[in-house]
Formats: sequence, C-alpha cells, structure tokens
Amino acid sequence: MDVERQELCNALVDWLREKVREAGAKGAVFGLSGGIDSAVVGVLCKKAFEEDCLGLIMPCYSDPKDEEDAVRVAEKFEIPYKKIVLNSIFDNFISILDKTDNKTVVANIKPRLRMITLYYYAALNNFLVVGTGNKSELTVGYFTKYGDGGADLLPLGNLVKRQVRELARYLEIPQDIIEKPPTAGLWKGQTDENEMGITYEQLDEYILTGKAPQEIAEKIRRMNSRSEHKRRLPLKPPF
Repeated sequence: MDVERQELCNALVDWLREKVREAGAKGAVFGLSGGIDSAVVGVLCKKAFEEDCLGLIMPCYSDPKDEEDAVRVAEKFEIPYKKIVLNSIFDNFISILDKTDNKTVVANIKPRLRMITLYYYAALNNFLVVGTGNKSELTVGYFTKYGDGGADLLPLGNLVKRQVRELARYLEIPQDIIEKPPTAGLWKGQTDENEMGITYEQLDEYILTGKAPQEIAEKIRRMNSRSEHKRRLPLKPPF
C-alpha cells in the first residue's frame, strides 16, 4: 500500500511541476486552513517547488485552533507561509451590502476574499493558485463558486476523501488533523457532513462503487445535478 501511495505522491508532484512549467510560472500559492486537504496540498507543493511555494493562512473570524493547526503543518514541513487576517475587510465589505439573515450568503464572502488574496500573491510571485478541493466535494458541489473553487490546479480533484486521508497518513500529516471533523470554517460549529446531510463515507462509497441506500443515492445525484454550473466555465450561446 505504501508503494501505491508513494507512486501517487510522486505522480502528483510531477503533475504540479509540469502544469506550472506549461503556464510559464515558477511555483504555487495555496491556502492553509488547518484541515487535512490543505495540509496534503501544502506538502505536495513543498515537494514540488521547495522554496517557490507559499501557504497563506487567512483567518476571517475563524476558529483559533484551525489557525494553530495550519501553522503547525507549515512549520513541521518547512512550508513558507504568511498570515493575513481578513476580519476588517469582511466587516467593511458587508457593511455596504444589503442586510440579510441568510448566513450562508454572508459566509460565502469569506472564501471569495481568500480567493482574491491568493490571486494577488500568485500574480506577485508568478505562481499558480493550487486549490484543495477533492472529488467528493466537487461531485456534490460542496465548495464556494469563485471562492475555494477558484483555482488554477486541483491536485486532489480525482481523489475522494478516504483516498486523501490515506495520502495524508503516508505524508505523515499529524493524526489529529487527519481525524478532525472536516469543516469549511464558515461559522462556529459548522461541519461539512452536517451541512451536506450525508457522510463522506456514504459519498465516497457511492462515487467509487455506485452503491448507496436509495435515499442517499438520490440525494447525491440531485446535488450533483444542481451544482453542475459550479464545475464548468460560463455558458455561451450556441450561435
């Protein structure tokens, strides 16, 4: 199994180098959120580009523990990183918008501010933005359009969550980060599985084998269909 994981790791590192070279860029910038996906992406980018990589820790009224975990990963793997607090920008921005009680609409501003920040540093350093989305999230549209979905490369895009966990163990990501409940960090207590209404285990099993209880399978197909617009470029008229 470790041989397979090593081969996968090497293939992803080679792929990152190839795509960055094809773009005439020299490295990668990525968000470090304190979660498993960003940790794996950070280590892959460090292996691919050594010092020509940058992890951005971008708290926006975030859980301090997530920031601590992000720093811990960066320091363990000697990943160059920078912390940029987005609280005041977020406050100023929502202060000029129409008020709403829809917390999801408001919370989605956070990943979009992070996307802007990532592309600023990408342009500054001639880097590409490497996203952290995995196949499980992409399949059901569990990401913010032009937020965490705004990236140039998605090295985990063909790996379901359980495969990301396997790769994380091979890379020696801290065990508590591997096991912590996945969250987009949009509001206090928010978790991926509670918001999706299905578990990653159910989602991964359906993606890999097509097997799931009828109710779960129908929900996944419905989420996939409704989020199709998030996985494609804007449509143009056929004339």
